Amino acid sequence: MNKFGKAIVKSRIPILLLGLLLLIPSAIGFLNTRVNYDILSYLPQDIETMKGQDILVDEFGTGAFSLVVVNHMEDRDVAKVKEKLEKVDHVSKVVWYDSFLDLSVPISSLPQKVQDLFTTEDSTLMAVIFDDATSADSTMKAIEDVKKIAGKQCMFSGMSAVVTDTKNLSDKEVPIYVILAVICTIIVLGLTMDSFVAPLLFLLSIGMAIIYNLGSNFFFDDISYITKALAAVLQLGVTLDYSIFLWHSYQEQQANFDTHKEAMAKAINETLVSVTGSSITTIAGFIALCFMSFTLGLDLGVVMAKGVLIGVICCVTVLPSLLLLFDKVLACTSHKKLLPSLERPMRFVNKHYITLAVIFLILLFPAIYGNNHTPVYYNLDSDLPKDLDSIVANTNLEKKYNMNTVEMVLIDKNLPEDKVIKMTDHIKDLKGIKDVLSMESLIGANVPTMMIPDSVQKIFKSEKGNYEMFIVISEYKVATDEVNKQCEQIDKIIKHYDTKSMLVGEAPCTKDLIKITDHDFKVVSAVSIIAVFVIIMLVLRSISLPVILVSVIEFAIFVNMGIPFYMNTKVPFIASVVIGTIQLGATVDYAILMTTRYKKERTSGMSKKEAVNIAHVTSAESVLVSALSFFAATFGVGLYSKIDMISSLCTLMSRGAIISMFTVLLVLPSMLIIFDKVIIHTSLGFKPAIEYDKAQKNN
Repeated sequence: MNKFGKAIVKSRIPILLLGLLLLIPSAIGFLNTRVNYDILSYLPQDIETMKGQDILVDEFGTGAFSLVVVNHMEDRDVAKVKEKLEKVDHVSKVVWYDSFLDLSVPISSLPQKVQDLFTTEDSTLMAVIFDDATSADSTMKAIEDVKKIAGKQCMFSGMSAVVTDTKNLSDKEVPIYVILAVICTIIVLGLTMDSFVAPLLFLLSIGMAIIYNLGSNFFFDDISYITKALAAVLQLGVTLDYSIFLWHSYQEQQANFDTHKEAMAKAINETLVSVTGSSITTIAGFIALCFMSFTLGLDLGVVMAKGVLIGVICCVTVLPSLLLLFDKVLACTSHKKLLPSLERPMRFVNKHYITLAVIFLILLFPAIYGNNHTPVYYNLDSDLPKDLDSIVANTNLEKKYNMNTVEMVLIDKNLPEDKVIKMTDHIKDLKGIKDVLSMESLIGANVPTMMIPDSVQKIFKSEKGNYEMFIVISEYKVATDEVNKQCEQIDKIIKHYDTKSMLVGEAPCTKDLIKITDHDFKVVSAVSIIAVFVIIMLVLRSISLPVILVSVIEFAIFVNMGIPFYMNTKVPFIASVVIGTIQLGATVDYAILMTTRYKKERTSGMSKKEAVNIAHVTSAESVLVSALSFFAATFGVGLYSKIDMISSLCTLMSRGAIISMFTVLLVLPSMLIIFDKVIIHTSLGFKPAIEYDKAQKNN
């Protein structure tokens, strides 16, 4: 093992040169990595709603669509705008009332319901249909193009418009996330370390690791915008510990060796052993996300597990090379630690361990209750600023036309007409249904099919001849109990008439999302707990210690996720799924650090209270610095981001780091003292402690 450290020290200049050269392909890879801004696209591809969307694209040439509210414009001007929009690349169709009747025929000739659908006193409604999926690059480009052509009088609603606005907002904010994380981290490290330059070298090394990680994402089909937004700050937060550990080890070894190179070689070896064990739990937490059916977890889990691994490699290669290169500068810029001694408060905690254990038990029940009842939202546009164009348009659509969701029903094209009419009439009778649009409802049931224009038939009948489509307009909002129940009723009705029929759209997709993520939460929680339990069991060679350590961190997770309930705050659905496993994987190291030292002191002849006291005092500073670093990397982003899904995730992570820190420093020592007898009899390596206790008892 010592050969590895010596090899790194000897090759420090080539390592730095190689590291700098690797930044070039990494940067190119990062800039060319496609980003997916459509969260619903991560639903399993084999569910009916996703299959239905593929059918819409393949057979109808219809992917995404946007309902456009046109305010204060004459009909002939609207027709001119429509004509221009139809010429935009990837716009498949533009549907307005002149799609069915010539402008010379007044709209009053259409059925009253259709009139109400297309017009109000000061506006009219048209649908722009694109030939690709909601989040396709071509669709987002087309959205931008049609917005420029249409002007400010036209307001674009729907998921495609929301996704496009999300892209623009996210792309603008992500660089600021990194700047905020760096500034906050420098402040924390400046207050807690004894060097002004070392933190800058830490961030330089971690920054290189982040670029390598983001660049290597090029080999994936794409990554989600949430992964892109969080990857840098999260990788900084969870891997900064490794740099701090190397620094402290390097400082300690300088007293034992004649040269700094020898000290660094030894420090690299010690760091590699310690960091490998520490990073495994963090990687396990991220790998647990890969077990989600909702593949956003796989996206985030793989990228972050890869990021932690790259962070470890850079910590024992790039960072030592940087520290040695700037060795003289580091010596000249050292300063006294500003962090006060924690010995007195830690001794106070150990003295009152019974009281703290009782407080822990009292808080446990409200924490569990709050965690289990924290309100969660699934409506993907509710987390965006209300002044975004698409959100304003959605609000306008609801206010003027009483529309909230639009679903498509796919049925067999050969289904008898009388069954189709009965099906649509049955759906119209449901509570909350504004209207059902079919060829018959727009043209009139008495008009022969041969007299219906081809342009109209293509909207409702597939070009390949397998499916017919009609549109259901609902007054209920996406992700509400009302619309979910309504979707179930519609699905039951259409399946009664055609067993192969499908209900497609944002509302049924979101309904599937709710069901799938609820299952995913249970799976991910179980996988992460089992994985971390096994890792701790193997590292500490104990059955009881994994139970204690996981329970302590799970309590911190319950407190963190329970706070929104008591603050009457809703959190995005993805937070409820991923926060637990991220917090467990990233902060259980605090508990492992203290417990490892407790085991060392206990087996060297210390009593249980002496062992816990030494472990507590010696590990408190490391736990504090680690937690504050994680907090610093995510807290600023949580405050700044206007995308609530990003803001909530970062707020929960930053708060979770602090809660885990307090739980480890205040609760874990009590657990170690109270359950000491159980621990030493259910763990390997505690034989000296058992013999010591027997000797003390006999005396």
